[in-house]
Amino acid sequence: MAKAAKRAWQRMLSGRRLDLLDPTPMDIEIADIAHGLAFVARWNGQTHGDWAYSVAEHSLLVEQIHARAEPEAEPRWRLAALLHDAPEYVIGDMISPVKAALGREYGEMDSRLAAAIHRRFGLPAQLPAPVKRAIKRADRISAWLEAIQIAGFSRTEADRLFPVPDPGLLQGLEIRLRPPRETRAAYLARFDELLAEIDQSGH
Repeated sequence: MAKAAKRAWQRMLSGRRLDLLDPTPMDIEIADIAHGLAFVARWNGQTHGDWAYSVAEHSLLVEQIHARAEPEAEPRWRLAALLHDAPEYVIGDMISPVKAALGREYGEMDSRLAAAIHRRFGLPAQLPAPVKRAIKRADRISAWLEAIQIAGFSRTEADRLFPVPDPGLLQGLEIRLRPPRETRAAYLARFDELLAEIDQSGH
């Protein structure tokens, strides 16, 4: 008797059934992404505070940093910044050493999910290299700020591991720790704002 194929999909709260190995844009909903990311902890939960620092909160910060660093960026690239960790709503957040140990398979799954998410929301499956680099810089600057403020790193250690940002870039920014429902709502609100900007700009 033939073995049954292993299940590679997850039932989402929206009712969608997302195949993790062969994701399609039609099975992706922003409500599922916002909900999932609001409950996924950055830094494996090793952060100070009464609430976990979620990937949704991190994504909001990265989009802010990207917008400051790239003030002429089209709204669609700011949306890409907000969605830069979106695959983690189903595969979770792993610290860099674990990602490196898992190797190619994890990276390929992440890339397939990212491509489907991008297509779902009108972005190119593969972002242009300059856009991808700009978002990655914002991501690493966010990691520097998080490391110092909530993840227990010394300034010397963070300066060695992450790019040291221009102080002006971080002026007025803060690490926010709040209940998942609040972060989820903020993520959805920012997504809607960026879609409206994209519609207005025609890009």
